Amino acid sequence: MYILFSPSEGKKDGGTFSAFKEEGLLFPSSHEKRLPLLHAYDEHMLHGTLEELQKLTGIKKEEEIRKYQKSLFVEPTMPALERYDGVAYDYLDLDSLSEDIKSYLFKQTILFSNLFGPLRGGDLIPNYKLKQGSTVNGVFLEKVYKKAFSSSLDTLLENELILDLRAGFYEKFYTLEQPFVTMKFLKGGKSVSHWAKAYRGKVLRTIGQIQPKNETELLNIVYEGLRFIESVPYKKGKMLVFEVLD
Repeated sequence: MYILFSPSEGKKDGGTFSAFKEEGLLFPSSHEKRLPLLHAYDEHMLHGTLEELQKLTGIKKEEEIRKYQKSLFVEPTMPALERYDGVAYDYLDLDSLSEDIKSYLFKQTILFSNLFGPLRGGDLIPNYKLKQGSTVNGVFLEKVYKKAFSSSLDTLLENELILDLRAGFYEKFYTLEQPFVTMKFLKGGKSVSHWAKAYRGKVLRTIGQIQPKNETELLNIVYEGLRFIESVPYKKGKMLVFEVLD
């Protein structure tokens, strides 16, 4: 099983592993497609004007931007699922999970980073700041990564059980061409927007604990704070609809 998941604008600083190496990321055979974009980002962060950096990072204060004016390739790293910080990751609460569960999530979760493209949850990345939807050298990275990695992702995910928990923006990085399961969360009959991140985090945590082997096991999972309502056809797969109880 693979779980497709969103990154977060927020990141934890520092790192517990040695300096970043791009060849350690998912799909190392496509190293040459990712590397020029990372060097272009580096060049902007190290030598860009304040106005350029404000646009690139989405940060207004110069002193805040300075924290990110370091080369990606000398910064310490940590697994992507540990690096990202925000609502979904608060509810995932990775630090409280056992090493076995972490290992599963590191291998079976695929994240879609604005800067790095598709990553496994355990891929080692440095701290960085790139505003969602920003361009690097005028290039929309999500378009480059969709073209560069879609074929590899198709092969990796072929005949696998797939749970797509991505926010809508990250579908720009990759369009699923095989059957999959996704989820929708309702409160008072209305779709939850911002707090959907929290429930995606809760679901990812539960998936890591149960580690379903097939769709039947996935569909039978009971999630704390959620009540299953129905399953409906959605694109090439199905959408599980839940009512939020808390």
